Amino acid sequence: MSFSKDDIIAALKTVFDPEIPVNVWDMGLIYEINIGQTEVVIKMTFTSPTCPMMEQLMAQVKDAAQGVVGDVPVRVELVWDPPWDLSKMSDAARIELDLMNEGW
Repeated sequence: MSFSKDDIIAALKTVFDPEIPVNVWDMGLIYEINIGQTEVVIKMTFTSPTCPMMEQLMAQVKDAAQGVVGDVPVRVELVWDPPWDLSKMSDAARIELDLMNEGW
């Protein structure tokens, strides 16, 4: 395979929730990236199970990763455990959203 996990992460950093000016990687919505022999599996979550953009963002994550991995199938799995919280955000995301003084 001519791609790495870092290549996939770079692609995922181009996917943004339209309501939040932070990409899905820095938001901490991507829990796992597993590169297998026959497919790439990305486990992701959302800040809320009622997110109206859930399907669209999952499709964008899949498309972004697919652009990196080429012919290798990409599967995006939605997970709710562990629940997302602010501690999963990167420092860059907390700075962007002015959350650095939240005790995280």
